[in-house]
Amino acid sequence: MLRIAVPNKGSLSETAVDMLHEAGYAQRRDPRALNLLDERNGVEFFYLRPRDIATYVGSGALDVGITGRDLLIDSASTALEVADLDFGQSTFRFAGRPGAFRNVQDLQGKRVATSYPGLVDAFLASHGVEAAIVDLDGAVESAVKLGVADAVADVVSTGATLRAQGLEIFGPVILESTAVLIAKDPAEPALQTLKHRLEGVLVARQYVLIDYDVERSLLAAATRITPGIESPTISPLHDPDWVAVRAMVPRADANHVMDELYAVGARAILVTAIHAARI
Repeated sequence: MLRIAVPNKGSLSETAVDMLHEAGYAQRRDPRALNLLDERNGVEFFYLRPRDIATYVGSGALDVGITGRDLLIDSASTALEVADLDFGQSTFRFAGRPGAFRNVQDLQGKRVATSYPGLVDAFLASHGVEAAIVDLDGAVESAVKLGVADAVADVVSTGATLRAQGLEIFGPVILESTAVLIAKDPAEPALQTLKHRLEGVLVARQYVLIDYDVERSLLAAATRITPGIESPTISPLHDPDWVAVRAMVPRADANHVMDELYAVGARAILVTAIHAARI
């Protein structure tokens, strides 16, 4: 029985649950439930605080978990990243008063406020910088104005929140984070099924199937537009001068591909969503 940790709340929770459901796993109906046994798939889910998941998996109490790369690194857990799940993206940067800092070395001997002390301390150490870490549980951007820190290290999207507090971003990116699948033992056989299913969900979200008819004389031009993953599928039609083509194309490019196909002479162009896949 594979024991899997799932975020019970926060920005990672809803998408993680949706992915697992699309991958064919049962999920809890009661949001207060702490665990769910899915006997058909041989797994048991445990719904935990995202920040605690890496600790549970690293200790061996649970086999696998979904959490943020930032939380994994911050925890100093021995759990290992198995797969990037392509959601929950975030960027960590330093910020301070305008003109106060130019690079990370300027933080030597200063106070840095953050909600990710392990992550930030490790980054500073990797750059040979010793600073006092001020561990806060949220509202980090107010730390400089309130006088408890000289600089902050926090998640940045547009930077508007930091600018509103009179701060400017400086130095290198600390971390580009995303949701990841983690495990104590990546070689665990039961883990591979879960990993392949989740990767199939990612493929299904990123690609669509495109079908069209085209004259044989135009086939080379059409398949240059739709090369597929390995190669497009070509099927004969009743009219020997025409063939049917099927290929996977990136979802974001589907309409551009249809335009190009029509321009070279393809007809009966259809786009179909993919619900599951293995590549």
